[in-house]
Amino acid sequence: MTSLHIVTLHRSGSRHFKGPHGLIPTASHMARPCIDTHTSYSIQRDLCTMQAGELTCGLIDSVLHVVLPRHRPLGLAMRRRNVPVYRPLVDLSTMEERHVILTYRLNSATIQELCAQLEPDLMSPIRQPTGIPPLVQVLSVLHFLASGSFQTTVAISSGMSQPMFSRVLSALMKYMRSYIIFPEVGDLPTVKGDFYALGHIPNIIGAIDGTHVALVPPKDNEQVYRNRKSYHSMNVQVVCLADQYISHVNAKFPGSVHDAYVMRNSSIPYVMEQLQRQRVWLIGDSGYPNLPWLLTPVRNPRTRAEERYNEVHGRTRRVIERTFGLLKARFRCLHMTGGSLMYSPKKVCHIIVACCMLHNLALRRQVPFLQEDGPDGGVVAAVEPAESEEEEDEKDDTDNRDRVILQYFQ
Repeated sequence: MTSLHIVTLHRSGSRHFKGPHGLIPTASHMARPCIDTHTSYSIQRDLCTMQAGELTCGLIDSVLHVVLPRHRPLGLAMRRRNVPVYRPLVDLSTMEERHVILTYRLNSATIQELCAQLEPDLMSPIRQPTGIPPLVQVLSVLHFLASGSFQTTVAISSGMSQPMFSRVLSALMKYMRSYIIFPEVGDLPTVKGDFYALGHIPNIIGAIDGTHVALVPPKDNEQVYRNRKSYHSMNVQVVCLADQYISHVNAKFPGSVHDAYVMRNSSIPYVMEQLQRQRVWLIGDSGYPNLPWLLTPVRNPRTRAEERYNEVHGRTRRVIERTFGLLKARFRCLHMTGGSLMYSPKKVCHIIVACCMLHNLALRRQVPFLQEDGPDGGVVAAVEPAESEEEEDEKDDTDNRDRVILQYFQ
């Protein structure tokens, strides 16, 4: 049965009725209905009845109600809704591999692998053609991390919103423990051998140090983020292996906090105390205290053995400086030349950890680091200068270091 819809009409002459949307034919000119069923009209009382095919009407009080079949008018074409479909502007298959690495710091195969891992977390709950594909989301975040460009600029060029950037970072954080792994007991012989090849100090399983990443501080406690070089930053503690793989990162402390304090309030003391039966050590600069599992240089060497120890110690520890340099050169958002990160400290922490994860991924997939010209026409240094902090007033446990010097450097 045909569904009906009630419409009211204004009178306008003997052959047409006039409504807000123009003239409408009367019954003698309406072989088929041509009235938009969503339009309402009225008519004066002097018109009594009208019939035309399926069209019927009747006078009720002073308004004539016309009953029409409920369907679209023939005089107006059916308008289909234009659904915008996102069309990616980047096609990895058409880009040279060198250009892909320079732009995103990963090669095409690694990007596809990362995208496949994050896709369940990045897909819209309702699969719509208007949604931004996971690959475009990942590429946009990689471009921001690699170039140091403001997130808003990258968002405009890719069509992504700020919350979508945060969603990609949150997705990455779920896999942090799969990308940043401290050596297990079974891996220690290999790790110690790699460090011994650097400087001939035995039993080293990591180099520890801190670096600063600039940010725009929150207004309520900006002084907490001002470091000893008088700019606002986060103090990032990193432990790396001999091949510059990052095995630990702690990025939650503001720039005014000392390296030794960051170390004491991280998971490193607990982890290293659990490995003491293996007689392994970390190596750090003079900003850290001497501990049973941490070797630092001798501040005032008095013997030839202590001088040799300092030389070998510095040669071995320099791997952490190269790691910082490579990390910040690969991901310019962490470098001073990329400007200060204009986000909350929590989000800056996520950005830093994400860069460390992607750094490790690039190393494991053997993605080469391709240097590009910096804004001053030079090349961004791949080695960061040492930023040794003044030693805190803390009692050193030098017995372990003295035994190492006596046993290996006499």
